[in-house]
Amino acid sequence: MLTIDTPEVSAVLNGLFDAAHRQDAELDEQGAEMEGHLVFDQALCEQLTDAYLAVDRRMGRFLYTLIRSHGARNVVEFGTSFGVSALHIASALRDNGGGRLTTAEIQRNKAETARAHLDSVGLGDLVDIRIGDALETLRDVAGPIDLLLLDGWPNAYLPLLRILEPRLRKGSIVLADDLPKGGPVPPEPLKEFHAYVRDPRNGYSTVTLPLGDGVEFCVQGL
Repeated sequence: MLTIDTPEVSAVLNGLFDAAHRQDAELDEQGAEMEGHLVFDQALCEQLTDAYLAVDRRMGRFLYTLIRSHGARNVVEFGTSFGVSALHIASALRDNGGGRLTTAEIQRNKAETARAHLDSVGLGDLVDIRIGDALETLRDVAGPIDLLLLDGWPNAYLPLLRILEPRLRKGSIVLADDLPKGGPVPPEPLKEFHAYVRDPRNGYSTVTLPLGDGVEFCVQGL
């Protein structure tokens, strides 16, 4: 049986998905009130302390399947939250025979909860959760990186990609999760990131996938 489909992992993920779904309407209302905020400020971050902001089921299964098919062993994630995507990634790494997910989360309570979820299903040994500003905590991640998932504050997508770019292997995958229009984070900061990865001079082949709120799928150095 695939790790992602074991009763233990399925039970944790179902609980997280159900809780995130119940929260969606509240976040939509909160997002409308926050429209016009800058992408990141401490007050806004603190208001989202309990927000799941998680990938949906289809995106989670896509992550698992992609990592399996790519044979990825070294995965980096920006935006752990409560660990939904980390559970999918770690499950895929387990089924690939091992590896390492290095993931960054700025909010300690979320990082600690994600750690508890991973440990409860025996996947914690595959995951290094780094608490703090990802532009600092992920700066020393070792390469070569097989897959980079960007799923945090969009204004950090391009700076973080530029930091990690020298450690992306040829054919590595970069996934950038878009946030919904009218949500707590406006989409404008993604424009610079999109312009960069869509510029042929930077060596990426990229396409937008209709998963979740839209995912930019980039392959480096083909």
